[in-house]
Amino acid sequence: MTQRELKIRHTQKRESETVLVMQGGGSLGAYECGVYKALTRQGIKFDIVSGTSIGAVNAAIIAGSKNGKPDRDLEDFWLEIAESATANIVQDNLRPVMSTFYGATFGNSRVFSPTWHTSHWSNPEYNGMAAWLPLHLYNLSGLRDTLKSYVDFAKLSAPNIPRLILSCTDIKSSEPVIYDSAATRIDADHVVACAGYPFYGIEWTQKDGKFLWDGALLSNTPLREVIDSSPKRDKEVYIVNLFPHIQEELPKNFVEVWHRARDIMHTDKTDNNLKMSRVISRHLLLMREMHDILSNAELDSDLKERFLKIEPEYHKLAEARGAIIKDITRIERSEDAPFLFEDADFSLATIKKLIKQGEDDTEKALARKQNKT
Repeated sequence: MTQRELKIRHTQKRESETVLVMQGGGSLGAYECGVYKALTRQGIKFDIVSGTSIGAVNAAIIAGSKNGKPDRDLEDFWLEIAESATANIVQDNLRPVMSTFYGATFGNSRVFSPTWHTSHWSNPEYNGMAAWLPLHLYNLSGLRDTLKSYVDFAKLSAPNIPRLILSCTDIKSSEPVIYDSAATRIDADHVVACAGYPFYGIEWTQKDGKFLWDGALLSNTPLREVIDSSPKRDKEVYIVNLFPHIQEELPKNFVEVWHRARDIMHTDKTDNNLKMSRVISRHLLLMREMHDILSNAELDSDLKERFLKIEPEYHKLAEARGAIIKDITRIERSEDAPFLFEDADFSLATIKKLIKQGEDDTEKALARKQNKT
């Protein structure tokens, strides 16, 4: 590449993309549905949608919407998987508990099914009492089938729809496994692989020669995975945080201790990634400024030769890791009272409440953002 071509490439306007990052959180994923509905009403379109666990499910529906109306498909999905068996329970504080225990006992045929009546209760590799311990308690065959009603997986590789980036965990290596629609033909099994949460007894998925669990085990906010998959374009990022950062009151009992610890484990931890990204961005901007000065300076032949020698490496570095996070909007769910299994409450009343809460919180977040500008 000639000096002139390098200079043209260096001075070209950098492209930017808008990114939506969604967390895992079981039934709390209905909140993300409300967030997306509100963002759509504001005319915000996404170049990349990323998620893990239930966030991966939401992301897949948004990117591959079968009817071409992702906000409507996403809400229909959540209303379909909501359970109505506990709908007649009048007391609001009792309904979530009953819905959780109903799901734990009977499952949710559109998402997960109990497996304790199958051979999964035994593992032939074990002897003695260990042989009676199950590998898992639930499978996700229902979710796999339900997804096919809402996602056109064939269109995920089309250029005019959002790029889909999913994350899960390799059980054997404890390394992240990333599925990117720009490089992989994503199917229902890839999405389901992101949702195998072992602490609730959900089975793993075997895919592409790997055994996979929920991506939340490594990171519940797959922003780093987006940056690594698309390192050249600047980004405007929207992050949905399902697990509150702040809790003013200390836990009062062991159940609340467990609940708060779970929130801390799964809340958005991308601040360090963002700080490092900003440091790298500042370094790159400084490098570009120094490059401009040197390229326009009168240099002697020795310095000129040295400059020309390192310039291709400079352009390679600047382009390989040149993405700048221009802006971040966080939409965070709050809660009035802690409930340990809030992420397992699929009652229709709770799903509708979460969708509405997501919409309202997004409108407020966008209003705050507008006021700052």
